[in-house]
Amino acid sequence: MSYSPASTTLSLFRFLLPACAATALLLAPPAAAQTGGTSAPSAKTTAGTAKADDWLYVGSDIPRDTAWTFGVLPNGVRYAVRNNGVPPGQVSIRVRMDVGSLFETEKERGFAHLLEHLTFRGSEHIPDGEAKRIWQRFGVTFGSDSNAQTTPTQTVYQLDLPSITPANLDESMKLLAGMVREPRISDAAVTAERGVVMSELRESDGPQKRISDATSAHLFAGQLLGDRSPIGTVESLGAARADTVTAFHDRWYRPDRAVVVIVGDGDPAEFARLIEKYYGDWRASGPNPAQPDFGKPNPKAPVARAIVEANQPVALSLAMVRPWKKRIDTVENTRRLYMEFLAQALVNRRLENRARAGGSYLVATVEQEYVSRSVDVTMAQIVPLGDWKPALADVRGVIADAMKTPPSQADIDREANEIEAFLRKELENARNEPGARLADDMVRAVDIGETVTSPQGQVDMFRSIRAAATPQAMLEISRAIFSAPVTRVVLTTPTAIDGGDGALLAALAAPALVRDDRLAAIKADFSQLPAIGAPGTIASTTLVPGLRAERIEFANGVTALVSNNKVEPGKVRVNVRFGTGNRSVAADAPNLLWTGDYALIASGIGPWGQNEIDQLTNGRQIQMNFAIDDDAFELSAESKPADLADQMKLLAGKLASPRWDTAPVDRLRVGFLTGYDLNDATPNAVLDRNLRGWLSGNDARWSAPDKAEIEALTPAKFRAFWEPRLASGPIEVQLFGDMASIDYRKILAETFGALSPRAPLAPAGGQKVAFAKHVTVPEVAYHRGEQGQAAAMTAWPTSGGLASPRDARGLEVLAAIFNDRLFDRLRAEQGASYGPVVDSHWPTGFDNSGGYLLVGSLLAPKDIDRFYGIAKDIAADLVANPVSADELARNAGPIREQVARASTGNVYWMFLLEGATRDPRVAAAALSIQDDIAAVTAADIQRLAKLYLTPARQWSLAILPKGMTLADASAAGAAAAGGSQASAPVAASR
Repeated sequence: MSYSPASTTLSLFRFLLPACAATALLLAPPAAAQTGGTSAPSAKTTAGTAKADDWLYVGSDIPRDTAWTFGVLPNGVRYAVRNNGVPPGQVSIRVRMDVGSLFETEKERGFAHLLEHLTFRGSEHIPDGEAKRIWQRFGVTFGSDSNAQTTPTQTVYQLDLPSITPANLDESMKLLAGMVREPRISDAAVTAERGVVMSELRESDGPQKRISDATSAHLFAGQLLGDRSPIGTVESLGAARADTVTAFHDRWYRPDRAVVVIVGDGDPAEFARLIEKYYGDWRASGPNPAQPDFGKPNPKAPVARAIVEANQPVALSLAMVRPWKKRIDTVENTRRLYMEFLAQALVNRRLENRARAGGSYLVATVEQEYVSRSVDVTMAQIVPLGDWKPALADVRGVIADAMKTPPSQADIDREANEIEAFLRKELENARNEPGARLADDMVRAVDIGETVTSPQGQVDMFRSIRAAATPQAMLEISRAIFSAPVTRVVLTTPTAIDGGDGALLAALAAPALVRDDRLAAIKADFSQLPAIGAPGTIASTTLVPGLRAERIEFANGVTALVSNNKVEPGKVRVNVRFGTGNRSVAADAPNLLWTGDYALIASGIGPWGQNEIDQLTNGRQIQMNFAIDDDAFELSAESKPADLADQMKLLAGKLASPRWDTAPVDRLRVGFLTGYDLNDATPNAVLDRNLRGWLSGNDARWSAPDKAEIEALTPAKFRAFWEPRLASGPIEVQLFGDMASIDYRKILAETFGALSPRAPLAPAGGQKVAFAKHVTVPEVAYHRGEQGQAAAMTAWPTSGGLASPRDARGLEVLAAIFNDRLFDRLRAEQGASYGPVVDSHWPTGFDNSGGYLLVGSLLAPKDIDRFYGIAKDIAADLVANPVSADELARNAGPIREQVARASTGNVYWMFLLEGATRDPRVAAAALSIQDDIAAVTAADIQRLAKLYLTPARQWSLAILPKGMTLADASAAGAAAAGGSQASAPVAASR
């Protein structure tokens, strides 16, 4: 299948009035973002010896995306370049090397990934770690703008440069090329980065990784894919030395295995010239190695395997495994791939329908994919309810029916409508596609041997392909993707099953009972929705100072913030904020906030359940998403002008005529209970579940429910909690997008303006947020995972609200500086952690409370004391000494660039302007962000550090393996350091 760009939230945003500082950027001519369907300048005459060769399309009849320019250097380096102005001033660079973990020998396992880490440390021409600082000065954020990824089949280096100039683009190309061609691979560098990779391996270890590794080994027996995880092994990484890693680099890092992709706000001819300048003289070292044999599925390997893993939920993986075949990406190949996708969608619709109705499984899905140029596999993933045998039988029955009986044309059309609606959406949003996404799509296409085409080409191809999707054709495709020479099954279970692998094999060998429970067609239209009321009247309309937006207030008290703009042609974003969100619940009161995300939406509207709503909105751009904010509940959607009227009816109907189906609540309860034992399986799981509750002094709004609370959930309790919250409290509607062709005031009046006036919610005492009590010795929580895994964190309370927006911005810079120092000492120098994190949280929904600065990391227990020592040193130094001008600039610059890029899109402004119709401070704070960040000084950083990083208010907590104490961890650290440390005091435990 040829790739077309995916949707994005970033766009050229002509939103702010000329008085704003960002106007010059945001009012760039629309043509700067017009990237699709126009020919880029050829690099043939400007790139010297490079030739403009359409190497991606050799043998293919896929319509070529003419916005790309392709070339091949004499040494074999291939490239693809194109102009793109989204976001303005950014250039995205990708360097793809055709080498991954499947290219390693047994002794080299993990070398491709280790080499990726070493490459980003620097090259033979720049000091270790200096490239990171240089790119920071260019506004690059490490980890998002600069990153790398190793997969079984490729290693990709990523760099997104904001606010480019000829000088920093040239310098960046020079640095990146030097890293790839001549990385600094010294024994010291290998030792340091091996520690980081070992930390990554340790932090990812646990039951899920063991299950994943064992499942891959079983399903892909006979192939490298079964035992070549990119992370490697402790043994192979421990044996890595500079000479062996260098040998791996020299063998596989060759110009003929490199593809350089550049997309951005510049001249493609200049991009091609820079590629030739920095890659043109690259010469391979030694003979070209033979391509590894990835192997084929072994039909003689065992069929069934039961994996016993304590405290894990029962789960099944049923795989139909076929050998991978290399295919040229043609229109016929694309037709086959779309038909395969349709066949999967038909089965998944039926599987989900059975789960919604209360079947033998909680979740079941099928997916057919081509994995790592190794296998063509169709995988069914099943989470049973109770006994696994009926669940396996039921899923096999649905698959058997798909292979026996053709689908109806109506069923086919329903799924095809969804695909076509998505492709049309992509086409309409093509001018807003960010360069980074286009670059990533190109790299992905190269990796899997496919092409790219324009969004229009994709729409045109699918329309012609759709006509061939007849019931008989779909039956043949279903038979192809659900049949295989090798079928294997894996059962994950917390306790051994009677009969072991033999019982699983017998269940698979039993004849599949055809389950013909196809989704019945439902006649539904929006006229069936209960009447909302007479259209409301507008009480006032005013322009919001500083913004191209208007505030509309209706007689019933509903307010709306509307920005009618062409930022995203053909798209309208909706966000309905109602009630008071987290503030509707007292800090110490039981609540069911945790149930809303799934069950509230799935419980239906008026006469319709979830199935009816799915069919009603089929092929249309109508959605409904739910979220909880501090000061409001939110219903959101991404729609288009032609669908907006019905979209708004659906959202308003959820508030006016909610339905209370019981099945989604029951399914949610069972889902929570099924996964409950995973809550303390790893340090990460413990943090994900408990951290917000701990930081807020065990505030019930952020404390996860215990098992008894989950078991006590009933549909009646669910309704009693949510019904008054849907019916009460203020409503604010945000409408941002392309509305020139519709009367949005009329749509608002007939939907939210027509609602009856809403009663205010009774005060719940939830206006303030506490912070964890100060401790002098870290508290301790426990996990049931690996003995070598731990986590540590420390935090200080700050503040919150809208009264001090400049301090909020200053704390973001302070957190970035703290994070940079922690990264350098804990990861880059000592290899003790893969990803230390420092985060400043400053909520606007709670005045003068709720904020904190959090420092945390996953670690080995022996490094707990080291973490606290480093964090203490950094905090004390930030209090005692002003930061240097360079350090301030290196950390504030990337934040400003992130804001500048995000501010070109509607999503950014909708987020910042939540609540602006009721509090003018919201818009003022949104408009001042860039200026506030630019105004942060070294004195501000030191002032905020003195104000907040005080030991007297500090809270700390460590997560240790069950049975270990802080004293044990300290002793392990002392032993590892070859010295002695005093035992830690007894700590409070959780």
